[in-house]
Amino acid sequence: MKLFPTQLVSLTLLILCASAGRVPAQEIRRALPVNPPVAATTPPVATPVRATPTAPRPVPIPPPSVPAVPAGVNDTAYFLAGLPVSDGSPLVALARDPAWQRHAAFFNQAWTKLDAVQLAGLRTWEASYLPDATQPLPVVFYMFSGPDLLYAEQFFPNARTYILAGTEPIGPLPDILRYAGPSLDPVLQNLEKSLNSVLNFSFFITKEMKTDLQREDLKGTLPIFYVFLARSGKSITDITFITLDKSGQPHISGQGEKAKGLTPGVRITFRGAPDTAPQTLYYFTTDLSDEGIRSQPGFIKFCERHGAGYSLLKSASYLMFENGFESVRNFLLSHSKVIVQDDSGIPITAFDSAKWQLRFFGAYAGPIDVFKQHFQPQLQTLYQQIHPGPLGFGIGYRWSSRQSTLIVAARKGTAVSPPQAEPPPEPPPPEPAAQ
Repeated sequence: MKLFPTQLVSLTLLILCASAGRVPAQEIRRALPVNPPVAATTPPVATPVRATPTAPRPVPIPPPSVPAVPAGVNDTAYFLAGLPVSDGSPLVALARDPAWQRHAAFFNQAWTKLDAVQLAGLRTWEASYLPDATQPLPVVFYMFSGPDLLYAEQFFPNARTYILAGTEPIGPLPDILRYAGPSLDPVLQNLEKSLNSVLNFSFFITKEMKTDLQREDLKGTLPIFYVFLARSGKSITDITFITLDKSGQPHISGQGEKAKGLTPGVRITFRGAPDTAPQTLYYFTTDLSDEGIRSQPGFIKFCERHGAGYSLLKSASYLMFENGFESVRNFLLSHSKVIVQDDSGIPITAFDSAKWQLRFFGAYAGPIDVFKQHFQPQLQTLYQQIHPGPLGFGIGYRWSSRQSTLIVAARKGTAVSPPQAEPPPEPPPPEPAAQ
């Protein structure tokens, strides 16, 4: 029996759930781990892709007593992203290896396709219907994100601070020089495989990806962040491993350091062109269930200290439809000015109409089969009444742009222009082929 791409993604998720008995909810929308940076030299100058943000004001962390980032961190990021490294870098010789040449060709082709099929449409939609999101914003929250900085940066390119959270481990700083010789090609192929679903379907999927990212070569979320930052034209200026205590106070820690009740994280500071202001990414490995937050309350308290911001929810496994995720849902509803989400984020019945204004884009085909219990009849009725036009890009588990659901929830009193906009009528771009 021939399966179409959307059926194939649904079947993959269903098989994974069945084979694992009942896969823990946060395992469904898995992310990607890989390995860390390297040596010295002047990093390549990145070309900024977006407008310049104002200077960030991150939660203060004491300066480390030793440099947190090896001098060659940007060369490592560019190497992993398939981009040229700086002259004199110890990675120059490895960049002559046919394995890296193939890897660079793979990513050049993949990013060209990604921009044509996904990102260009996203930018066009946002310029017309959510231009405020491209302005400098104090903070963006992206719960259940894994290492998906790609879409956080695309929706909110000039945020001063991004706070991402998932169950995926951070991993050590990648050291590419360890893999000189025959081992380089399989290491790079594993990185490509790890990114394959987000490049084709807009989200990280399946338990087997977690296995790929736990191999002994590149592991953890850091290599994924490296690729996204390099491909966005950013330069990393600092990487600091931190932990949050139960009060939400950050402390500098060593790589992989763990302690009961503490929340491990990493802070990455980066910028576009040399004259642009820095931006900060925080990523924390944490359980966002009610039970997880009770045992490790530091993450939510850290987020509270950043005040209200914009939030992104995408391919979130419908976790906040469950009773066991009320704390994180309530946090987002009380600390978000605007929430951009697909239908797997917060159920529309949780938005108080006295406080929130909702706008709908794309289409609502309902959840894929593995999440069919979370069908929203009220949402279906709204889409049948409104008949919004198609999106120019895909998002969520229904990754086809013809079936993708996008909801913009703005807290009343928040200036979001235009207040009553309909999505663009242009036909969607070609669909990505399943890999």
